[in-house]
Amino acid sequence: MIKVAIVDDNTFLQKAIQDKLVFFDNIEIKFKANHGLELLEKLEKNHNIDLILMDIEMPKMNGIEATEAVKGKYPHLKIIMLTVFDNDENIFKSIKAGADGYLLKEVNPEELHNAIIETLNGGAIMTPSIALKTLKLFRNPEAFEDIPNKEEYNLTSREIEVLEQLSKGLKYNAIAENLYLSVGTIRKHVENIYTKLQVHNKLEAIQKAKSNKLI
Repeated sequence: MIKVAIVDDNTFLQKAIQDKLVFFDNIEIKFKANHGLELLEKLEKNHNIDLILMDIEMPKMNGIEATEAVKGKYPHLKIIMLTVFDNDENIFKSIKAGADGYLLKEVNPEELHNAIIETLNGGAIMTPSIALKTLKLFRNPEAFEDIPNKEEYNLTSREIEVLEQLSKGLKYNAIAENLYLSVGTIRKHVENIYTKLQVHNKLEAIQKAKSNKLI
């Protein structure tokens, strides 16, 4: 029996991941956590698990910080990042933190199950689009050793995700669906982005973000 923990601040997505694994008799969900600190607390009480499915964007302690902490204390535990967005910085930081794999949440049940098995057998599983980005990272590591400082504008990771989606020409409802958020929340993020970047429209925001290497 493979013992798995799910770490995600969105309880709906926790259940969605659990529902994908319910089909497989060899998987047991030992516990769920809403953020990295809760994960560490639960591991203190019981670290008899095999693999963690880890979200990245979470309050209190994000998935990258949690991965580094877990790998420092329980190096035998396998960790697959399971996230909505495949941005280069998250991939790079996840790998540096010790993640064993990196998948998008849209992965289907069979692919997720196979990824868990392969990771426990020593493999490094990645969604194809992420594998390509990772090859890029290692072909040109200098470009990512000095990742631009995004603190200058104090954009959150979520705001950067929204910006990246905007830059692809997506409407608010499509972005909301992709990021599992409401349209109202997306509008609020966009308002915050305009304020922080000191711009007045989407085009200006995208241009400024690209020129400052925010996206």
